[in-house]
Amino acid sequence: MIYLHKILPLLASPILLVIFFILLGLIINSRKLIYFGFLVLLICSFPPLSRHLISILEEDYKLQDVSSTPPAAAIVVLSGFVVPVKTETGLKYELSEASDRLFAGISLLKANKAPHLILTKGYLPWSIGKPEGEYLRDLAIDFGVPENKILLTEIVQNTDQEAKAVKTLLSMDSKKVILVTSAFHMPRAIKVFEAAGLVVIPFAVDFRSKMGGSKITPMDFIPSAGSLQRTSFFVREMLGRLYYEIKYN
Repeated sequence: MIYLHKILPLLASPILLVIFFILLGLIINSRKLIYFGFLVLLICSFPPLSRHLISILEEDYKLQDVSSTPPAAAIVVLSGFVVPVKTETGLKYELSEASDRLFAGISLLKANKAPHLILTKGYLPWSIGKPEGEYLRDLAIDFGVPENKILLTEIVQNTDQEAKAVKTLLSMDSKKVILVTSAFHMPRAIKVFEAAGLVVIPFAVDFRSKMGGSKITPMDFIPSAGSLQRTSFFVREMLGRLYYEIKYN
């Protein structure tokens, strides 16, 4: 059951739907189905559509100032943005685009918005290297965060487990947390953390739609693999939200 909400979005991804329609069309000798498969591929690869879909995921949140954030018992930074890289001298680690989560958490802590920074030890069965939270703890210390201000959860594999692990680190009378995660992920994360009995102050980062942030060019209307990836990302996130909506309602 842990991976059900990870597997189902893959089965419903646009590229698998395209493959399904094309293969079915070939099997039953239906050109209409083959053409429909290619039409789905074209639509899902259309940049304006994919950007709009990402903006839908983020529409409830805006970039906010650290100074305007109310205090809480802890600042929670959700994992999911460390990439292990094999080198000749061993494993190295790089940060993905969601690294804004860590730096926002550090900024909130330095602004005295909470006494502790909680990092989650994300680690899937196929992961390599150290749990993510352990690497991020060392990185946060390099950026000036005192080690005694950092708390690590137990090993976790999804947002649901992150919420429950965070709750165990807090005292019974201190359940308010500043939750730092990507804007697209925030609605799902809030649902899960509140279901675990925590009071959430959202602090969204890693905005990806960037609507109005760049000029429109003819290239924006040419189907692309990047746009297909964004559309697939939208489908996966919406199914993840649906999974937790059903689970906790």
